[in-house]
Amino acid sequence: MKSGEFVKLGDLFSEEYLEKLGFSNKNSMGRKMVADVIENDNVEIDLKVISKRLQESKDGKKFLLLTLADKTGELRAVDWYNAGENDSKIKINSIVRIKGRASVYSDKLQIAIDKDRDAIMILKEGEYDPNLFLSITKKDVSIMYGEFQNMLSNVSNKEVRELLNFPFQDEKFVESFLIAPAAIIVHHAYKGGLLEHTLGVMKLCVEMAKLYPDVNMDILVAGAAFHDLGKIKEYEIKPYGIERTTDGELIGHIVLGVEMVREWSRKIPGLSSNSLQHIEHLILSHHGEIELGSPTIPKTTEAIILHSADDLDSKMGQIMALKEKKSENDWSDYDRYLGRKIKLNWENEE
Repeated sequence: MKSGEFVKLGDLFSEEYLEKLGFSNKNSMGRKMVADVIENDNVEIDLKVISKRLQESKDGKKFLLLTLADKTGELRAVDWYNAGENDSKIKINSIVRIKGRASVYSDKLQIAIDKDRDAIMILKEGEYDPNLFLSITKKDVSIMYGEFQNMLSNVSNKEVRELLNFPFQDEKFVESFLIAPAAIIVHHAYKGGLLEHTLGVMKLCVEMAKLYPDVNMDILVAGAAFHDLGKIKEYEIKPYGIERTTDGELIGHIVLGVEMVREWSRKIPGLSSNSLQHIEHLILSHHGEIELGSPTIPKTTEAIILHSADDLDSKMGQIMALKEKKSENDWSDYDRYLGRKIKLNWENEE
């Protein structure tokens, strides 16, 4: 491959290989999912343990309260029979197969675990379908990556374009970029989420920049393309879901991203120090506020546009996730990340 050329998606991934990477919504084992559970169901279902709490009733009887989930939602389960034993063997992120009966308690579904000792079984890798727990982008990865490539190829500054091209000449890096999520729970928290979010932010930046004079479009596109690439190192995908890496916990994606870009820049000798510094500023400031994790606040036109686009795309991602739950209610529950309820349905308005 010639220097400066992108790795083309078609050069890397057949349809079968994309499915192997996890870009499939198939539930290969045909298991029941949270979205399928209804009141009075006798269920046998594979779920991930989100939280657990061993408690004691007023009459001194111990019970185990579990929050369990798959990619379609979460529900609560209560074990009145083998609470202590199951509490000792279950860990957070364990995948368990539970048997019990579904009922509604406090307006929410809850499963009463059966009395049998094997009513909760811990499953090992290979005994459950990872597609139950790992959501994927609903958009076409091939089309998105093609659009992403096209936007980078339109950058006019030769050295900035070479910097943008550099990491995407590496097949393993492209694969990591395609697979990476943009978050664990807040927005675009699924395979392909980073590509989807990055492309959305780039498109918003380009459209907003058209409204204002003297925007350096090359720097803006570069900042948008690179702003979250540190998430490739911040998160890792496990068979049971998304986790934060040690680098992610200790350093975070903003600093990781700057380190990555600075390393790539050493391979582009003609890149000006001003261009590199400006791109780094966009990455460092894109959260907008020090309280939100940015080491500095946006201090250029391009940085302010990028922050605004990033904030909008992340919020819309959160809202779309709320709407996809297909609640019959007109309003969502209070969302602590958005800091508000969201109006979901207008059809019921007179």
